[in-house]
Amino acid sequence: MNARPNWLRALPLMLLALALAAPVTLAQKKKDKDQQPDTQDVMSHPRNKKPEIKKVYRDWVNQDVAYIITDKEREIFNKLQTDEEREQFIEGFWQRRDPDPDTEENEFKEQYYERIAYANEHYASGIPGWKTDRGRIYIMYGKPDEVESHPAGGPYQRESYEGGGETSTYPFERWFYRYIEGVGSGIEIEFVDPTGSGEYRIAMSPEEKDALRYIPGAGLTLREQLGLESKADRVGYNGPGSNSNFGRQQDSAFDWIQRVADLNKPPVIRHPEMANILSTNSVVEDSPLDFDLSVQFFRQADDRVMTAFTIQTENRDLTFKDVGGIQRATMNIFGRIMAVNDRRVGVFEDAVTTDATPEELVMAKERKSAYGKAVPLPPGHYRVDVIVRDINSGAQQVKRLGFTVPKYDPKQLSTSTLVLAAKLQGLGDQLPGMFTIGQYKVIPNLAGVFHRGESVGIYMQVYNAGIDQTTLRPAVDVEYVLSKDGKEVGKMAEDWRGMSDAGQRLTLARLLDSSKLPVGDYEITVRIRDQVSGQSLTPSAKFTIVQ
Repeated sequence: MNARPNWLRALPLMLLALALAAPVTLAQKKKDKDQQPDTQDVMSHPRNKKPEIKKVYRDWVNQDVAYIITDKEREIFNKLQTDEEREQFIEGFWQRRDPDPDTEENEFKEQYYERIAYANEHYASGIPGWKTDRGRIYIMYGKPDEVESHPAGGPYQRESYEGGGETSTYPFERWFYRYIEGVGSGIEIEFVDPTGSGEYRIAMSPEEKDALRYIPGAGLTLREQLGLESKADRVGYNGPGSNSNFGRQQDSAFDWIQRVADLNKPPVIRHPEMANILSTNSVVEDSPLDFDLSVQFFRQADDRVMTAFTIQTENRDLTFKDVGGIQRATMNIFGRIMAVNDRRVGVFEDAVTTDATPEELVMAKERKSAYGKAVPLPPGHYRVDVIVRDINSGAQQVKRLGFTVPKYDPKQLSTSTLVLAAKLQGLGDQLPGMFTIGQYKVIPNLAGVFHRGESVGIYMQVYNAGIDQTTLRPAVDVEYVLSKDGKEVGKMAEDWRGMSDAGQRLTLARLLDSSKLPVGDYEITVRIRDQVSGQSLTPSAKFTIVQ
């Protein structure tokens, strides 16, 4: 019998030992691993970290353009990853706001940084001037047309629309802008310094400047003195004397708060796509949208003429949409003024809205919507390119009109454009705004069509008129002659009493009653004769009376 080798006899024992040892070894390894201290630093792990924006770019978006950058632009800027992208964005940001891309300079950008420097120099008060309310408004909208300043406060006689009566005020300023795009016409802004620290805050109501506001029996308005109102009536402010005829609509709580909210919005950005349509000389065909375009001239100085562009559309050609229960039509208007050498000398762009209640909509569609823009230009030959777009329907139209700005001889009897106006009224206590010419609001009727019974407004300025040195009144004879079918049917003489325009400039403003005029075509001729120089002029305009 052959004996097995020793290793073969020991094999079962070796396999049994391995089988028993394997689980012990794996478990032990796991146990040893769990018990081994973690010596790796968590901070050393790689992380997804967004590169930090350089300070120069943070300052640009949070300081330099903080007041004029839109929410959408800020959102896009904050998502950019590289400095190259940010530089491209900044370049495009200023290009979108450049009023004249044809020139090397960006006038808006240069003016904007000049405003920041001015604000820091004049409105600092413990904080940089650009951070103050006055600095913010100045940077966004530029120098106000008028400023009323009360740096020491003290005794103050209220205006009639403020309720009258005397009170005492904190230091305050009242800024006036004739027009702010996106905000409105005749904008008044009050800044009040209740702490006397020099930091003026924008007022949320005209009451904020009243230092005696919360003192019983002090600083009363006229109606409060008469017992017709009490100071308690000022809560939920609607303007002093809100129950009387003293208050103004713009001083109501709602209008005031809405105005402040609108002033906090970034200024309106131009629409480059509309400018592109004009630059490519595109012609919009088969468009249902039509509009009338005219140019009027009013002398401003010997070398400057106020050139007024008027655009009118028929409301029935516009598309109205419901906005919060109000029917609203909105147009974007873009205009480009070109010199004879095709150099752009000016642009204008605005949004025009027309509102009506559902009950008023039918009547509103029978009326017109009008837009006016006045630009000072030197005498010469020009062209204006205008595109009007209906926002709701997308309908649009382009018109181009050549015109010559007249040169007024300082020694020659001359006149402005004779305007037939759909609306002609003196400003009185109203603030100047769109369509303001001198002391009148003049909305031209470009079609020259008036319904019988409507007043036909006649507006014109006369320049270099002779003055009678005895009476110190204009030595000028003026007659309005009305003709129909070539025959004179009426005549009116101008009465100069009370007329006192400066600089030998006279204003002719007359309303012609059409209620007794038969339907038909008419011509109004203004016969002007200067008694001193013997010069005479006979400007005229045609219009139509319909039923």
